[in-house]
Amino acid sequence: MPRTRHELEAELVAYYDQEVTALRDREVEPRRTQARSCFVEILEREGRDALLEVGAGPGRDGVAFQAAGLAYVGVDLASASVAACTAIGLDVRVGTVHDLPWPDRTFDAVWTMSTLLQVPDLDLGSALGEVTRVARPGAPIAIGLWGAPESREQYFGDRFFSLRSDDDLCARLADHGTVEQLITWPGEGDLHYQWVVLRRTG
Repeated sequence: MPRTRHELEAELVAYYDQEVTALRDREVEPRRTQARSCFVEILEREGRDALLEVGAGPGRDGVAFQAAGLAYVGVDLASASVAACTAIGLDVRVGTVHDLPWPDRTFDAVWTMSTLLQVPDLDLGSALGEVTRVARPGAPIAIGLWGAPESREQYFGDRFFSLRSDDDLCARLADHGTVEQLITWPGEGDLHYQWVVLRRTG
């Protein structure tokens, strides 16, 4: 495992700068599309507009959010991903979840899929603190990541993953808000995807 957060982030940038085209062309998992539609319904019902995506990737979710009429902005570590988003008309900038470039309480909602998965458990509190910092009180925060029956950290190819059990994930999230929903679906081997709606308190 890399010795520092910066080394880990450099590895992720190198990976995603090379993979942006393949990720852009990959079909979105239907259950993720369904989760995204569910989140849009929450925002519409509550009259929320300003949405931040942490880990925008090639912009597949961003395009859908923008088409739904939301005031979308995003952030991503990889400059190639940011360039891909800019090319399709999305407002996305380079940045890290540990130092988001917006003032406190800027956004009505936050969406982050498979980004906190690549944050070591030691740094998860810092990342969640930043995500909740830029969200307004009461904001829904949708978090998606791969989990496992028992929490563990390992590499899958060139990427570091911090896999958390459902109980461990919810316990960590509870330090930053109220877990309103937890939906899971099976993946490969012993992995499963976790989709959570966390409500920012305070």
